[in-house]
Amino acid sequence: MLDQYAVFGNPIAHSKSPQIHTWFAQQTKQSLDYKAILVPEDDFEASAKSFFARGGLGANVTVPFKLDALVFADTLSPRARRAGAVNTLQLGKNKQIYGDNTDGVGLVRDLTNNLGFSLAGKKVLLVGAGGAARGVIEPLLNAGIAQLKIANRTPEKAQQLVKIFHGLQPETQLSSSNWAALEANQFDLIINATSSSLAGDLPPLPDHLFSKQSLAYDLMYSQQPTPFMLWAKQQGATQVADGLGMLVEQAAEAFFLWRQVRPATQAVLEKLRPKQVGS
Repeated sequence: MLDQYAVFGNPIAHSKSPQIHTWFAQQTKQSLDYKAILVPEDDFEASAKSFFARGGLGANVTVPFKLDALVFADTLSPRARRAGAVNTLQLGKNKQIYGDNTDGVGLVRDLTNNLGFSLAGKKVLLVGAGGAARGVIEPLLNAGIAQLKIANRTPEKAQQLVKIFHGLQPETQLSSSNWAALEANQFDLIINATSSSLAGDLPPLPDHLFSKQSLAYDLMYSQQPTPFMLWAKQQGATQVADGLGMLVEQAAEAFFLWRQVRPATQAVLEKLRPKQVGS
């Protein structure tokens, strides 16, 4: 039987992960089978236990189960522990389940390798303070940015993230804000980590936030430009991107964790990008 891997989610039918990992396996000559598994919203633990009991070796975890996966894992990587969420599970020695979070490194690799955006010394605005935001903070700080401001509708949640990650990179200025208080600021990179794009909405951000050579990045991906991407273009962002590249890059990091072989992502992105209109 082929080595078994899967992605858990609800909903899951739309997931590109099975196709991405199938391409990775073909490219690296790895023998494996990767499936999408629809998990009832109150049944993650039982579904995950069943999968690994049947011989599963690793799994990706998507909405809404990343916190469930954090609790399910027996051991955690440092970045997963700080992120407070797990998106990658691996069966380890003594049947122990190892939990990791590859979202942040996926974002940084997409920004630097695929989009050609240097993070060193940049001023970054992270919009939102939920699980998606929390998962990308550490890799952004480690990339050498000069400033990271976390802005949220309720500033208390943003302040909590500042406390969690304070001191990780002392040379980086880390601060929080509500959205209205951003008016006097400009940023080189603005990342939308809210779920607003899923509903076709836009965070109520003030105008004139983009500096001269700026990038707007939406963690969500869509066949059409998201409202955030359209707004950013109108506001003068030099470059706009959705989260498809992040999806591929975080998958590559998970694949490397499981198989100890790092797939090339550019060929996979080229297969997926023609479906993206206006990205």
